[in-house]
Amino acid sequence: MDGQTGVRRLDAAQLGAELGERATLVQFSSAFCQPCRATRRTLVEVAGMVDGVAHVEIDAEAHLTLVRELGISRTPTVLVLDAAGRIVRQAVGQPRTVDVVAALGRAM
Repeated sequence: MDGQTGVRRLDAAQLGAELGERATLVQFSSAFCQPCRATRRTLVEVAGMVDGVAHVEIDAEAHLTLVRELGISRTPTVLVLDAAGRIVRQAVGQPRTVDVVAALGRAM
């Protein structure tokens, strides 16, 4: 956690991938989750449209410690991180492209 604001912060070591220069879309998925596939397509598309945005997909079952720390109970769960890795938005379920873009606006 960020000691000053109380906002949770994630880094590349926790995610297993580098953060985006401007923002990062973190997706927690599970193997047999149908909405996770559609969510992946949406997030990859948005990350491709917006410079400096990375998409990181995490297998929830393989990262149970992180899942528990973040209180994630369902897949897909999407976190939007700002450039410093602070969680600025969290949503459960399959997102709409327009909602992802709006959340990125808050992150950047």
